[in-house]
Amino acid sequence: MRAGLKPVLALALVILCSILISSCDTFMEMVPGQAATEAPKATANPLILEDTDITAEGRLVPKESLNLAFATGGQIEEAFVEEGDQVKKGDVLARLKGSEQLAAQVATAEYELFAANQALEQVDDDLDLLVNQALQKLNDARQEVHDLERKVSGLNLTADQTDIDLAYTQLIFAEDALDRAEERFEPYKSRPETNLTRARLQVELAEAEQDYEDALRKYNALTGTPDDFDQNQTFTDYDIAQGKLEIAQKEFEKWSNGPDPNAVADAEARIAAAEVQLAAAEASLVDLDLVATIDGTVVDSSLVEGKHVQPGVPVIHLVDFSEWFIDTENLTEIEVVDVFVGQQVIVVPDSLPELELSGEVISISDTYEEKRGDITYTARIVLNDFDPRLRWGMTVIVTFLEGE
Repeated sequence: MRAGLKPVLALALVILCSILISSCDTFMEMVPGQAATEAPKATANPLILEDTDITAEGRLVPKESLNLAFATGGQIEEAFVEEGDQVKKGDVLARLKGSEQLAAQVATAEYELFAANQALEQVDDDLDLLVNQALQKLNDARQEVHDLERKVSGLNLTADQTDIDLAYTQLIFAEDALDRAEERFEPYKSRPETNLTRARLQVELAEAEQDYEDALRKYNALTGTPDDFDQNQTFTDYDIAQGKLEIAQKEFEKWSNGPDPNAVADAEARIAAAEVQLAAAEASLVDLDLVATIDGTVVDSSLVEGKHVQPGVPVIHLVDFSEWFIDTENLTEIEVVDVFVGQQVIVVPDSLPELELSGEVISISDTYEEKRGDITYTARIVLNDFDPRLRWGMTVIVTFLEGE
């Protein structure tokens, strides 16, 4: 710098300082009650942003990707797929050994469940029979009580002489009829049993004997006086008959109200146990199969027949390439508030800068990640078109287009 310029610069600097000091004094005088020595406070100007499209980095991902593992450990019996194969949801990809034994357990459990249900049905089927049997016992008990009531009521009763005479007459007639039946049967007694006349006369003889016994019993009842033993025996029989009637009545009421609760409970418990056994056997059998849970392509597989596998350890990788998406990696909290579902985007791959693809925001994560000091969110974008040169995991630049 030339020497002649130094005095000029110094003078200019002095003038500038004087102007600044004068301006500060004037400002302080304009604020009532403000001390002259107080430093001025800065007034923050609002930040004005120009309308610009938001851009973020992203990564290309397929529709779905997952690792599959067996639910149980064992030895691989058969592998049904290889890397590159297309599979459908529900396809069996591989199977462990032991299916025959478990299938037998399933069959056994199914039979036990069938038998348990049959037992419960039998409880209901037996109810009708038990009700009928109880009703028959009740009727028999009622008849026995009725007969003994008549016998008890006849104790120590004096019969009318007319009834006695009539009973004696009937006894004489019955005895005479029996004698004549015996006389008629006597000539044919040695004849073969197939002889029709002998058979008819034998029936007449049996009827005559029954009539005589009835007449004799009736006459004795009218003329005889029971002793103390007979009376006590009659009363005892009556009490026993009353007890039988009460038991029969309770039994009939029991079965009339439905099947035995204990039998039903036992049958239902047997059914429940059989259902648990069947479910366990079926689950164990299902666990031997490795089943595809999505439509996709086998991109990686460690399935080898005879190989031992551990439960929960991935053995195959399935990917659904039917659609492609972009997941953003650095959409900040400042930017995410201007992003919305349905927003249109332009996607440019880093490896193909001349390629532009269109897409649409389909979701925005509710959770955040902290990356390099920034709070970031993931927006998922579905691509409307695709270029076969693109590969899973490629990085892209996403431009979020302004929307109304």
